[in-house]
Amino acid sequence: MHNFTPVSGFLGGALIGLAAALLMLLTGRIAGVTGIVGGALQGSSDDRGWRIAFVAGLIAAPLIAALFGAPLPRPTMNASLAVIAIAGLLVGFGTRIGNGCTSGHGVCGFARLSVRSIAATCIFMLTAIVTVAIVRHGLGG
Repeated sequence: MHNFTPVSGFLGGALIGLAAALLMLLTGRIAGVTGIVGGALQGSSDDRGWRIAFVAGLIAAPLIAALFGAPLPRPTMNASLAVIAIAGLLVGFGTRIGNGCTSGHGVCGFARLSVRSIAATCIFMLTAIVTVAIVRHGLGG
């Protein structure tokens, strides 16, 4: 296994769970990033402020951590910008079809024992496993 970091993984997961629980307790909202970003982009959203703050926190957190010495790795993408853009559009389309993303279904819905979210998360994982198998092994990667 490459770059196995169980302590930081555990702490990161705990912080994600804490943030999701606090958002649910304080606002009654689910921490699904797609829904939060979608609501922030809509012009008539009454609760736009917290949504913008949430997205700003997602962007600012690693930058602030880097100020305190945390490594800020540069992502490596072995595909062209066009392939990455198409992949992003497909992910966005899929989140609309699935009525949510991995954060909403996988973190919040799973924790609430939502049957729809459990099914969606299983489909996300199965699709990811099949995609990696095809790209890494089936296409000569």
